[in-house]
Amino acid sequence: MVTFEVEDLDGNRQSIEAPDDMGLSLMEVLKASDYPVLATCGGMALCATCHVEVLEGKDGLGDASDVELDQLETLPELFPTSRLACQIRISDMLEGAVIKLRGEEN
Repeated sequence: MVTFEVEDLDGNRQSIEAPDDMGLSLMEVLKASDYPVLATCGGMALCATCHVEVLEGKDGLGDASDVELDQLETLPELFPTSRLACQIRISDMLEGAVIKLRGEEN
């Protein structure tokens, strides 16, 4: 299990525990935890509605792919640590990370 924090659109933080052995994406865990993540493309990096900002722990996540970067560039607001939650796999690299929701609300 991996534990990380999620900051919602109101600035409230909550600790989330997720299994790191099921190949889940951060987007899937956020949706299962009832966060307002649209993810209209179903995790294919085609819509950028699962936009998050990695406040802490970015170094362990690796670089965004060209496809992910292309989608991030379409956003009206982009941050140096912006990522698409659908492109981040739940692994021990997320341990202790802080993720801020940035996508559109449902």
